[in-house]
Amino acid sequence: MRALVTRLDSFGDVLLAGPAVRAVAARADTVTLLCGPRGAPAARLLPGVDEVLVWDAPWAGFTPPPVERREIEELLGAIDADTALVLTSYHQSPLPTALLLRLAGVRHIAADSVDYPGSLLDVRHRRAPHAHEAEAALDLAEAAGFPRPDDGRLRVLPPPDTTGTTGPEPYVAVHPGAAVPARAWSPDRCAQAVRELTAAGHRVVVTGGAGERDLTAHVAGGHGLDLGGRTGAAELAGVLARATVVVTGNTGPAHLAAAVGTPVVSLFSPVVPAERWRPYGVPYVLLGDQDAPCAGSRARQCPVPGHPCLETVTAQDVVTSVEKLMGEA
Repeated sequence: MRALVTRLDSFGDVLLAGPAVRAVAARADTVTLLCGPRGAPAARLLPGVDEVLVWDAPWAGFTPPPVERREIEELLGAIDADTALVLTSYHQSPLPTALLLRLAGVRHIAADSVDYPGSLLDVRHRRAPHAHEAEAALDLAEAAGFPRPDDGRLRVLPPPDTTGTTGPEPYVAVHPGAAVPARAWSPDRCAQAVRELTAAGHRVVVTGGAGERDLTAHVAGGHGLDLGGRTGAAELAGVLARATVVVTGNTGPAHLAAAVGTPVVSLFSPVVPAERWRPYGVPYVLLGDQDAPCAGSRARQCPVPGHPCLETVTAQDVVTSVEKLMGEA
């Protein structure tokens, strides 16, 4: 059986698909993961994936490309699968992807869908109303004939040793950036948290992507170790795996921390529901006003002056939460 799993949006979304991918891999001869450019680094970290196909879908992402017939035809030629699992968030339709998979000759397709699928789906599943994204993907896989083969937690391939990058343990990792501005704590608040953590006796490393060097330098200041732009996906997994606790927003590194088994202090803006997107399978503390006016809006830019859902969180709240998780560990 040649299986295809699709998850077309972000880094964190692909990590949350990992348990369902392992369920498919337990029964299929080969598993191809079709993902978007932002999800590709995560796809290459997942156990059970034999091949990664990268395609920038016109109906996914923050800056979707125009529809190009040539690119679609190239994708159809690259797909070689008997069965497919189309994974989407609760607010997304799987039907455009299912149509392409039918045109590529995939005979059996399963997806969660509230819309009438016609002949596009063989398994039209209905997700539980409040299910976490990782649980929803596992439920769909089981409905498609791929039962859970393990505990269902997030996992990645063993990360590299990053001692030479971080220096000795123990340390707390702070990741201040987020792809969606409404989900990020302010740089000044992050910097204050690094100072307070250091004053409380914790060594701090600050992580971020290549485009976040100014942010990580500001947040680290003279108190934390600035790793901005120095880690790819695998190296970041190594840094987070060796951290005692990770402090970050609702963004990909929160799910990467969960995938390597590290507790998370989650600065969670309620623009999407925490019940669906919180850190999964590890101890965590959720900070932020989950009943703020922005709740459920899916806003990319905060619609409320002053960003109160997160700006009411203090640096001392973070220190207290970090030490609570350390005590539980």
